[in-house]
Amino acid sequence: MPSTKGDVPLISPAQNGLAAENFIHQSMAIIMEDAVKKATDVREKVCEWRSPEQLKELLDLELRDGGESESKILQRCRDAIRYSVKTTHPHFFNQLYAGMEPYSLVASFIVEALKPSLYTYEVAPVFTLMEDAVLRKMIEMIGWEEGGDGIFNAGGSMSNMYAVNLARYHHFPDIKEAGLSAVPRLVMFTSQECHYSISKAAALMGIGTKNVYMVPSDNRASFEQRPCCVYFDVCNTIKRNSLCVCVQGAVPFMVNATAGTTVLGAFDPIQEIADICEKYNLWLHVDACWGGAALMSNKHQHLLKGIHRANSVAWNPHKMLMACLQCSAFLVRDKTNLLQRCHSSSASYLFQQDKFYDVSYDTGDKSVQCSRKPDAFKFWLMWKALGTGELEERVDRALATARSPEYANVCFWYSPPSLRNLPDGPELWKKLHTVAPVVKERMMKKGSMMVGYQPHRDKANFFRMIVISPQASRLDMDFVLDEIHNLGKDL
Repeated sequence: MPSTKGDVPLISPAQNGLAAENFIHQSMAIIMEDAVKKATDVREKVCEWRSPEQLKELLDLELRDGGESESKILQRCRDAIRYSVKTTHPHFFNQLYAGMEPYSLVASFIVEALKPSLYTYEVAPVFTLMEDAVLRKMIEMIGWEEGGDGIFNAGGSMSNMYAVNLARYHHFPDIKEAGLSAVPRLVMFTSQECHYSISKAAALMGIGTKNVYMVPSDNRASFEQRPCCVYFDVCNTIKRNSLCVCVQGAVPFMVNATAGTTVLGAFDPIQEIADICEKYNLWLHVDACWGGAALMSNKHQHLLKGIHRANSVAWNPHKMLMACLQCSAFLVRDKTNLLQRCHSSSASYLFQQDKFYDVSYDTGDKSVQCSRKPDAFKFWLMWKALGTGELEERVDRALATARSPEYANVCFWYSPPSLRNLPDGPELWKKLHTVAPVVKERMMKKGSMMVGYQPHRDKANFFRMIVISPQASRLDMDFVLDEIHNLGKDL
């Protein structure tokens, strides 16, 4: 082989191995000090806020023809950490994930170092088996005694999209080849409190957002009386041979139940919904991305009573169980390779059937992705290190700390002194609506903590505090209330 090709040298590696190792060593030292140690220190800031314009100038985002020195690149690493939100900080209560999980973090480092892709056993033998082991254990905890199937994927929204696609394929398998022309108008049902990814799935798959019927959360009676057509007045007949078919030709095919809603942390009555779905042959999907962690707890698993009757379940261990982002599982009760049949394309360059090992371990054809990270490893290593018992304690502690009537979502208004003597009425709520945004701005700019807020239906803006991290103590709960008062008492 020639030593050059044109003006490109080929005789030696293009990358200096020793230099790369030295850079990684120095980078890891920065990560340990700034992204692990300081980011979890309650005395440090949750974030060092800068406006977009300021941050663009500080970070020097422009990409140029020439590379920078190692010292400059290391400084870039420090800056990226410095100006990022520290979601592992004890005073971060803004999202449905928080806290630093050491075993899952190490698993993430290993995954990034090895760069595996989880489509075939031959390229990811260890992680293929680990994903299988984790899925089997999760299936067991759901209560599917006869087993099931599943796959880890790129987030809870993707899991919910898998559910919609699989439910549709289950009822109308011809759609895979013939497309939308092979099916009638389809409708699906969910509560008003569902995650927005349900409507996104309907839009993405050509079902249409107008065919997602939002059942009021306080109107279960009408759902039971007219299970296939809540607020769908043209329905006048139920055919017992398959689905309810409405006058306009619409066919209900699935119901989405939510176990742990995003804002309030509420749980749909899965057992009651399962009765309806079984009676009318509707696919039941349970979005337990947030609430699935309660399955780990003997004390709280009653919140998901009836989940074993679901056809599919979405569950995100990266939320309350604290696995590193992202770690999301989609699980299916079916054992007839429905997941594979729905999504397979049998690419011959990946999924050859004459390999020298058992090709049933080549799970990539179940996925809508090609390249797929072994996210299950982050959960597997953590679970191996802690055991089911300590994971149960993690859930119990979070809910005990939150002391919420629903889950770990603590929702509340802060009323500054100037509003406390106003009578209840439109004027009070109009003024109260403006309080949370100002307090949020002040806490972000100070960097003292991070708590989310939002309106909900006709309710004024309120704080939504998510309590997950085992690093958060009673002192931190007191700090939040005191800090909100200090930031908003002059309003």
